[in-house]
Amino acid sequence: MNDFLFIFRTDYGAMPTGTPEEAQAATKKWMDWVAGIAAQNKLVDRGNRLKTTGAVLRPNNIITNGPYTEIKESIGGYTMVRASSLEEATELAKGCPILQMGGNVEIREVNPL
Repeated sequence: MNDFLFIFRTDYGAMPTGTPEEAQAATKKWMDWVAGIAAQNKLVDRGNRLKTTGAVLRPNNIITNGPYTEIKESIGGYTMVRASSLEEATELAKGCPILQMGGNVEIREVNPL
C-alpha cells in the first residue's frame, strides 16, 4: 500500500456563496466522503482547508504576497489516503465534493524520503 495526496483545486471566484444552511450541507458532504474513506481503513490524514492568504518565497529571498485567488485553480486543501495503486486512489477521489463545485482533485503518490 502507498500513500497518495489529494490536492483540491478550485476557482475561488466561481465558488458558490450560499446560506449558512447550504454551507453546513456542503461541509456534511465533505465529512461523509472522508468518513467513507476512513471506513475502508484508507484514510491517512483527513487534511485541512487552506486559507486564501499567504506568501510565496522565491530564490534570492524574494517574498511576494500570494497565492493569488484571482488565478484559476488555487489550492484549497488536501487529504492523504492509502491505496494499492494510482487507479485505486483515483477511484477514492471520484466521490470528492469539490468535483460538484467545478473544482478538481490532483492525485499524487507520496515518495517517502
